Amino acid sequence: MKKVILLSALALSTLFAESLTMYDSVEVTRSEPVYRMVTVRSPVEECWDEKVPVSSGSDGTLGAIIGGAAGGILGHQVGGGSGKTAATVGGAILGTIVGKNLAEGDGNSDPSYRIERRCKTRYIEKTENRLIGYKNYARYKGQEIVKFSNKPLKRIDITVNVNY
Repeated sequence: MKKVILLSALALSTLFAESLTMYDSVEVTRSEPVYRMVTVRSPVEECWDEKVPVSSGSDGTLGAIIGGAAGGILGHQVGGGSGKTAATVGGAILGTIVGKNLAEGDGNSDPSYRIERRCKTRYIEKTENRLIGYKNYARYKGQEIVKFSNKPLKRIDITVNVNY
């Protein structure tokens, strides 16, 4: 029975409980800057001129084909019987070699060059202290209040809840 009365009294007290919410602002007593170590990467582009050989654009394949065909035709004009076949094959081989060498150049000439601009990006890293905000301190009824912000504050807005 005592438990029922106690629970009833507790339930009635919560039904008639009141609360009050107030808004106030308090003056900031001090603001402290907050710093954080950060690593900053800055790109740096380095460029230079480089001498690059210019190829003739031909690897001699077309010259070898034309030379081989011409050599085979000329070799076929020489000889008779089985010698004619040997002359045709020999002419084709010699024509291929001569045609390839002519298409590639004689190899004794100096290659030509052109100047190309080359660039490379690298990064310079440095560590620095950066300001990330401010800790603002105030006191309200004996309690210290701390609020973080992007700039120093003059006042801090607070909400006070009173339950009775």
